Amino acid sequence: MAERDVVFRVKRYRPESGGKPTYQEYRIPYRDDMVVLDGLNYIKDQVDPTLTYRWSCRMGICGSCGANVNGQPRLTCGTYIRDVHRGAVTIDPLANFPILKDLVVDFDDFLEKLASVTPYIVREESTDLTKEFVQYPEDVEAYRQQSLCINCMLCYAACPVFGASPEFVGPAASALALRYIRDTRDEGSDQRLARLNTKSGVWECTFVGECSVVCPKNVDPAAAIQTLKVLATMRHMRRLLMPGAASR
Repeated sequence: MAERDVVFRVKRYRPESGGKPTYQEYRIPYRDDMVVLDGLNYIKDQVDPTLTYRWSCRMGICGSCGANVNGQPRLTCGTYIRDVHRGAVTIDPLANFPILKDLVVDFDDFLEKLASVTPYIVREESTDLTKEFVQYPEDVEAYRQQSLCINCMLCYAACPVFGASPEFVGPAASALALRYIRDTRDEGSDQRLARLNTKSGVWECTFVGECSVVCPKNVDPAAAIQTLKVLATMRHMRRLLMPGAASR
């Protein structure tokens, strides 16, 4: 397969320098079967070992290699150079997150938001853990789509609401909240909906939909948030009309 040259225009940021982020260009060889992550690895291995970025699985599973490629949040391991090569390939760190170094951003805020929606199965303390909780195919199908989220944060980089209002719980955390609310084994939906039925919760969302456009796993967090709005409203009405009633 013939090799050609491509220019990678990469955002660089060295916090110790005290300067602002700037672009650095690298001209490298590429083939049609190479993805953007291959190009970054070539630069790291052959040209500039100081370039800093995240990656792990290289198979679109871990979600760690996200970056803005020509202005679009993408997984660099799943983006072919041939598809984004328009004179140069411009690579920036994901938008809406503080930059730590080069293409590496700080995800701590997202992790706090994720923890706030209790992203795991909640059971009462009296639950017999030796009991089997059968799930039928239709039970799994109810939350299968949301369970495909890989926490890549592309949806947060694409979300103009999160960019303008950083307190917004955001798309991925909301989608994963719905995943556990829909799980027949879970008993924590009331506390999740209480967290989400706030201005910084699902009501901050204006349904732009870019989060679903960029999701590499077709999770559709925009639709998940709209579903959560309905569930939160139903919970609120039940509490008004039937105080003390169960949430589910």
